Amino acid sequence: MRARRDATRTLCRVQLQQLAYFVAVAEVRHFTQAAEILRVAQPSLSKQIRALESELSVSLFSRARGNITLTPAGEALLPLAKRILADVETARLEVQELAGLKRGRVRLGATPSLCAGLLADVLRRFHDAYPGIQLLVEEGGSRDLVRELTRGSLDMALVILPLQGDPPLDTTPILREFLVVASPTGAETGLPERSLKAAQLPRRSYLRIEDLRNRPLVMFRPGYDLREATISACRAAGFEPRFAVEGGEMDAVLRFVEVGLGVAVVPSMVLAGRPGLRGTPLVLPDEEARRGRQGPGLLRTIALAHRKDVELTHAARAFQDTLQTFLVEAGLAGSLPPGVETLLTD
Repeated sequence: MRARRDATRTLCRVQLQQLAYFVAVAEVRHFTQAAEILRVAQPSLSKQIRALESELSVSLFSRARGNITLTPAGEALLPLAKRILADVETARLEVQELAGLKRGRVRLGATPSLCAGLLADVLRRFHDAYPGIQLLVEEGGSRDLVRELTRGSLDMALVILPLQGDPPLDTTPILREFLVVASPTGAETGLPERSLKAAQLPRRSYLRIEDLRNRPLVMFRPGYDLREATISACRAAGFEPRFAVEGGEMDAVLRFVEVGLGVAVVPSMVLAGRPGLRGTPLVLPDEEARRGRQGPGLLRTIALAHRKDVELTHAARAFQDTLQTFLVEAGLAGSLPPGVETLLTD
């Protein structure tokens, strides 16, 4: 217990500037470059790093032969330092926001399908209501966004449930998003007939995972929930998926499918406005008995998530209210994008 109190007193004596300098050096692994980024003199930066190491009684960097690497103590401190700096910045903005949401910032993460779909309308409504609030949007896979949330780099994010592991996040389910198999329609001119034939699928009202066996797949980069969901479904059906190309973001994946490189499992909403693509509902084996029902069978749930240990700022709460009001109104009006259902009610 005493050791914990001593450690707490030591951290209290550490200056925020020292932590900021430490994080900058840790990210670029170069003292001179870090000083240039921070616009401070390199000797001053080095002096602050040495003072931090002295205060903590540990070495944070290994400086062997000019190569800068983190020591085990530095590796342990880095995520904590990032979180402390992010929380301090959030507190600063929270104080500024007390003037009636005339200033502030919202750092939002969202999956590519949402960025390409309904999120733009929500951002437009929020900006009209709070023009002084800065909006920062990070697009990425659900697992990447969860990691950034826990690090304190985002205020909130739209992520896919269930979450992997047990991250310290509060989640509110808000949307259900249906998945389809995207394949080329042939509207793209100049496609080699052999490539187009390999990527086109049978014209049926639905497809099974088994129908993807031996089909060339266009696959997202690691970090995308869609990548893991597709691979897991194929393996559960008894086969390894065959990749024609992998590593793309959403726009790249859709374009690769359009030109006949393969097919891809995507949310149906991203196919709007793309005549070169057709979306076929995908069902799992135990859903085939219900294939006569209207609508696709394979879906995923989207939730709004934020850290449990950090109160949302006034600006973030205002965005949360704007988003939920928009989804309720759009659901009642039937104006949500294709393949999207709201889980919120008024």
